[in-house]
Amino acid sequence: MEEKLSAIHDINDPFFLACQKDERKTVQKLVKKWLKQYEKEQQLRQQFQNMCKYERALKEKGFRMLAGIDEVGRGCLAGPVVAACVILPDEFYLPGLTDSKKISKQKREEFFQYIMDLAVDVGIGFVSAKEIDELNIYNATKKAMLLAIDQLKQAKPDHLLIDALELPINIPQLSIIKGDEKSITIAASSCVAKVVRDRYMEELGKQFPEYGFERHVGYGTKQHLEAIEKHGVTEHHRKSFAPVQDALNFFNG
Repeated sequence: MEEKLSAIHDINDPFFLACQKDERKTVQKLVKKWLKQYEKEQQLRQQFQNMCKYERALKEKGFRMLAGIDEVGRGCLAGPVVAACVILPDEFYLPGLTDSKKISKQKREEFFQYIMDLAVDVGIGFVSAKEIDELNIYNATKKAMLLAIDQLKQAKPDHLLIDALELPINIPQLSIIKGDEKSITIAASSCVAKVVRDRYMEELGKQFPEYGFERHVGYGTKQHLEAIEKHGVTEHHRKSFAPVQDALNFFNG
């Protein structure tokens, strides 16, 4: 019975209605469990619809190739800033997709694969710690986003949806504060960028095991700061960022 119920997604399904009338405690327990899951699914469906409002509005104006752009790693002390540019198909549906920081690692990996499999096109932009020091993080973030657009191979965007920034590019664009929570296309790019960067930092962790990059992915955690204090800085650290700069002064002083 539980297996049959789990296959139902319509609250008006005759079998579910019959179960509701069944007075056995085991059946009522299954009904209660189903209703809880159904309510969660409805909430996620509504969240998804709400996050498509910018896309719907732009498509009503005639735009078709909408590219969402977001970055990760902006506030880290080490590693690159990574941006993703994602174009989704019209039929795309992934309830639960939102700001990548609010999704578990396992769920991000699942969402990442789903997005990569279904996306019309995906571009990734990397800007190294060295470039971040040369450009400053604000300009480095813009560069990563422009590189991500340039890496698109299958489609040319006719409108950009960008998380909180405006880019110096001749394509119509919309900057949305907290866009990864408000636009499904930006949320998709946030998820892709996060997974790509985390995987990169995990590989870096194998090269520099004493820093624990695979755990903190470059952010200024207590463990990371203690590792910098003990072992100094690597070529992957952002030397223009205050905690790293302080460590450099200490080791060079």
